[in-house]
Amino acid sequence: MTSSGAPKMAESGEEVDVLVQRVVKDITNAFKRNPNIDEIGLIPCPEARYNRSPIVLVENKLGVESWCVKFLLPYVHNKLLLYRQRKHWLEREALVDITCTLLLLNPDFTTAWNVRKELLQCGVLNPEKDLYLGKLALTKFPKSPETWIHRRWVLQQILRQCSALGRSRKQQGEAGQGDAERSQQLSDHLARTLHQEMKVCSDAACRYPSNYNAWSHRIWVLQHMAKGNVKVFHDELSSMRLWVSMHVSDHSGFHYRQFLLKELITELSQAPASTTISTSSPQHRPSNNPHHQGHLQANGEMSGAEGVCEEERQPGFTVVLQLFHDEMELCTDLIQSFPGHETLWCHRRHVFYLWHHWRREHQHHHCTSNGGTESVNLNSTDPGLAKASERGCEGRGDSVNGQLHATDAMEVDAVSLPDPRDTKRLKRGILSPCPPALPSEHSFVSGVLDSCNSPEQRRFARAYKKWLDTVIGQQP
Repeated sequence: MTSSGAPKMAESGEEVDVLVQRVVKDITNAFKRNPNIDEIGLIPCPEARYNRSPIVLVENKLGVESWCVKFLLPYVHNKLLLYRQRKHWLEREALVDITCTLLLLNPDFTTAWNVRKELLQCGVLNPEKDLYLGKLALTKFPKSPETWIHRRWVLQQILRQCSALGRSRKQQGEAGQGDAERSQQLSDHLARTLHQEMKVCSDAACRYPSNYNAWSHRIWVLQHMAKGNVKVFHDELSSMRLWVSMHVSDHSGFHYRQFLLKELITELSQAPASTTISTSSPQHRPSNNPHHQGHLQANGEMSGAEGVCEEERQPGFTVVLQLFHDEMELCTDLIQSFPGHETLWCHRRHVFYLWHHWRREHQHHHCTSNGGTESVNLNSTDPGLAKASERGCEGRGDSVNGQLHATDAMEVDAVSLPDPRDTKRLKRGILSPCPPALPSEHSFVSGVLDSCNSPEQRRFARAYKKWLDTVIGQQP
């Protein structure tokens, strides 16, 4: 590029104006030449050593030499303030360029985002362009609260537009083939937007540890763009498994995982059987064969080969149980692999507390719906549950501090599995995961205390045991 001048040459106000106008134009031209820029940054350079532009574009990376920022930022800032005070008029195109430059250097300047809101409402900007600008700003300032707030505003505009289009088509009557195609395109567009938001949040979380703003935005996006979509939440929970395993001290990431778990449990507990079956793995799917729909006998056992255990008849029960089982296994693996991280123990405490309350509500709801004549044996404080869990999990794998790992072939001998309900599951090829239980948690803590030499790990284990005894153990 041609030169933009050095700071020593920009002594007068007019020279500074010319210098900054060229830099703003260089930034605009850089986006025109390469619309796929995916990262911005400052290049440490105290002074201009060469007679060239301070804007550097290499592949998809845009750099700004630091020496020009002290001239560039005050200029665009004052220009925008004068415009807002109606002391200086700017064309819409100039407003777009100035706000873009300003927000790339200082994304927490609320006035600039407000100006872009007005431009977007006037149709000068499209929502995707503003989301793109915010994405670039977050590569340099991943925690910028104003940027996240503006993204939510833009996403709300997109959702309102989609909702308005949907209502207008319904009012027009039956949709033709063209309307169906447009509806599919609209749905695909929302899916892409959702995927892009997840990617932006993930990148920002990697750039700034415990990025509360990024994780809060991610929760907001799912609540407003994927509410009730079990598949999206389940995919998020699965994809986050690797992330939390690589960021074991990031409490915000584990808090997001707790949110996903709560939402999935709520949806699966209320969803019809067909919905829960589609989200579960084949080995955990209840049978739809009417010959397998048995009834409970007076002694509480299942009736013959037609029997299906009581809890499996409840929609989503097995899937929810599997979620809790997998999450507790993840906690166990991380605690044993990375000793001394309090975040992992806090997450385990939250998951077990969530299980404890879900079990109580599920049991109460079931007793109420059956007139109090039947109940599901899910009492996590009952020592008999731990024994039943051990029997039910024999042959499925080895037990490491109360947590099970599938290693061996499934046992089908009724002698080794005296529980008749487990025998019926095995005959059908279905074996529910073992639920968390208070005795198994005590066993896990004892194993940690016996095998670990880390003082922090032992302190966290004792605190967890105390919490189990004082909070969970005292509740019915």
